Amino acid sequence: MTSFSSPATQPMNFYQKGLRFSTSGKTLHNITSQVQEVVSESGIEVGMCHVFLRHTSASLVIQENADPDVLRDLENFFAELVPEGRHYIHSAEGSDDMPAHIRTALTHSSENIPVNRGRLMLGTWQGLYVWEHRQRRHQRELVVHVMGR
Repeated sequence: MTSFSSPATQPMNFYQKGLRFSTSGKTLHNITSQVQEVVSESGIEVGMCHVFLRHTSASLVIQENADPDVLRDLENFFAELVPEGRHYIHSAEGSDDMPAHIRTALTHSSENIPVNRGRLMLGTWQGLYVWEHRQRRHQRELVVHVMGR
């Protein structure tokens, strides 16, 4: 096991940036490189990166980034688990509205990823994704907060 340390005498630094992007409808969008860019801009070498998605009908997941079949299987599983077209009380924005909220409740709206040597410490096969749960294109906003030394 590798150990990581940072002298406690250094002051803690904070860096925060908002990101906006368009989704192309219901699918997983890899945002790893955009978040890594913010971590690099921050100048923080050792710390934590907190990513928060400011929406209730999309979510954040850390998932397999090598085999796209994993992402397709996740999408298919959630489509069966939370089907559209059922009679939901909340349907103000269409038949995919309430299922999108349920899928978000079953996943995450934020993720924390350790940072070392100015890099996200994701595993070899991991990527960070925004999972759009709505059928049509949406503008989505993330807040990336990096803290450390």
